[in-house]
Amino acid sequence: MKASEIKTISIPIKALILGLYVAGGSVLAQTLPLTRNLIPFNSVAGEQLLIESKARQDYWPLSMQFVTQNNQAYCGVASSVMVLNALSIPAPEAPQYAPFHMFTQENFFNNEQTKKVVSPDVVSRKGMTLNQLGQLLESYSVKAKVYHSADSSIEEFRQLAVDNLKEPGNFILVNYLRKAIGQEKGGHISPIAAYNQQTDRFLILDVSRYKYPPVWVTATDLWQAMATLDSDSGKTRGFVLVNRGK
Repeated sequence: MKASEIKTISIPIKALILGLYVAGGSVLAQTLPLTRNLIPFNSVAGEQLLIESKARQDYWPLSMQFVTQNNQAYCGVASSVMVLNALSIPAPEAPQYAPFHMFTQENFFNNEQTKKVVSPDVVSRKGMTLNQLGQLLESYSVKAKVYHSADSSIEEFRQLAVDNLKEPGNFILVNYLRKAIGQEKGGHISPIAAYNQQTDRFLILDVSRYKYPPVWVTATDLWQAMATLDSDSGKTRGFVLVNRGK
């Protein structure tokens, strides 16, 4: 077998193995049905979109840290934990894994700076706003740049997101209205892991894995879902770019 043939084969095998890792298992047993505009990652078409993607650097580290949110309002916490672990930010000890250190949804608010932004009790009841997401992340050793859709455009979002997904060491979280992409029902936060240029679709690693699998959504649909008003903040939703900073 030629080296070129080995390389060609290894990519779909790698994608398949990790695809099964993040999308397979019992967490998907009772997920809700998807509308036709969404492509489930745990499908032949969904896997093929990842294989053909040229902007998927974030997929590998995020898939290794993929978690399910602890409650129905903790999507922002679960997404933040994934990104902090994927960035290898120094983490507190996790009692359930002592003496090992990692970010968990249980210890995320142990940093006193996070509680100055919003309390875990409030987040457990109401979730968090886009600005709170950025501030919570920056209470750790990362740089988070918040973009409200009203102050951006689909062209800027697409370019920034694709550039981010082509480079290692940075991530993008999106805050969008589920209803606008055909899901149930309110505001949600999850990381984006890849982009497929041929179909203009982004892969959302949905942290509510009990509810929906990761899905491929068009840039237009996702943007429209971000260009919605968050009644808690009085501002539009949007996205956050995260990196270790300098």
